[in-house]
Amino acid sequence: MQYADLAPGHRISRVIKGGWQLAGGHGAIDRAEGLEDMVAFADAGIVTFDCADIYTGVEEMIGAFRAQYLKLRGAEAFARVKVHTKYVPDLGDLSTLTRADVARAIDRSRQRLGVERLDLVQFHWWDHAVDRSTEVALWLAELRREGRIANVGGTNFDAARTREMVRAGVPLASMQVQYSLIDDRPSRALAQVAAETGMSLLCYGTVAGGLFSERWLGAPEPEAPFENRSLPKYKLIVDEWGGWALFQELLAVLDQVARRLGSDVASVASRLVLDRPGVAAVIVGARSRAHLERNLAIPDLDVGEAERTEIAAVLAHGRSVPGEVYELERDRTGRHGRIMKYELNRVEG
Repeated sequence: MQYADLAPGHRISRVIKGGWQLAGGHGAIDRAEGLEDMVAFADAGIVTFDCADIYTGVEEMIGAFRAQYLKLRGAEAFARVKVHTKYVPDLGDLSTLTRADVARAIDRSRQRLGVERLDLVQFHWWDHAVDRSTEVALWLAELRREGRIANVGGTNFDAARTREMVRAGVPLASMQVQYSLIDDRPSRALAQVAAETGMSLLCYGTVAGGLFSERWLGAPEPEAPFENRSLPKYKLIVDEWGGWALFQELLAVLDQVARRLGSDVASVASRLVLDRPGVAAVIVGARSRAHLERNLAIPDLDVGEAERTEIAAVLAHGRSVPGEVYELERDRTGRHGRIMKYELNRVEG
């Protein structure tokens, strides 16, 4: 495994184990098996775990894993494990949030994860029409100075708001964004801000919710009712980029490349995102350790120039997904925004 430093004392694996698929929207989860999977990932070198306060039960599960891992492997191995969570206030609360509300949410994550100080809190804001995101980010920076948070990051902010937060004094270590071969929105402006500020990009959606896989090569176009919450989200991105027929052409080329490399479509797709400027890590939505060996191999896949040219030739026929980072998803009247769930994080006083 390759590693990257997001901040002093905060080293991460360049492949991060995601937690969204453990929240129940992708099928039933066996808790004991989930904990064993986390131990296997950490033992293998994937020592960074991503979750959120709105992923039902996932912070608690990772907290249980941390306690178990300390007992099993000792303090030295335990110290390498980093957990990234998110602070996602509900849409309906944005205009009335107080510093005390934010502190309560952070303390709840600390309790769930069983830590005095959160490794990284990634801040998400649903609606920029409620112009308070920098104010709230500065409260997170204050909680960092108090010792409740080690590092502050963002989730799904565009270049302008990211630059605004940094200029206001928010020490953003990272920005988590959706980034894939067919969704290059972060490359347009946000990557430049990352280069200017030293902020790293952490990327989800690199396999488009599983659509970048052999399973979908030659398969009929997916349609409702979808089998999980990821498919409708990423199928919309496929539609924006060029549609199912062109996506099949891309899958065919990726499959040929993967076979030459002794790999798979998902790993090749993630490897190419890992190469993008500013990208420190990709987040794999692994529900289990079934593909752990392939996940481990992602950073070292040797995708040559010939293979990259083949893939680029298909990508050139697609359209750019319109807008800035998360712009489509932030429009609650549009087809991307209508499938979002905005009220998952009520924190009682």
